[in-house]
Amino acid sequence: MQAQVGDRLVVHGSVVGEHGKEGEIIEVRGSDGRPPYLVRYEDGHEALVFPGPDAIVIPARSGSARQGS
Repeated sequence: MQAQVGDRLVVHGSVVGEHGKEGEIIEVRGSDGRPPYLVRYEDGHEALVFPGPDAIVIPARSGSARQGS
């Protein structure tokens, strides 16, 4: 997975009925755009995230998603 500052990180719910999370990547701490990412979620909190296979990156400048791993 690769991302840039400004991209959106979407983590899908892993249990039926569970809502996913979406946030903006505000810092990329890995090399070459790799995790971990500092993400600001819609509710305002920030977290350091190592995305799993249930996550996708939506580039800031396009509508196409980049799949995890």
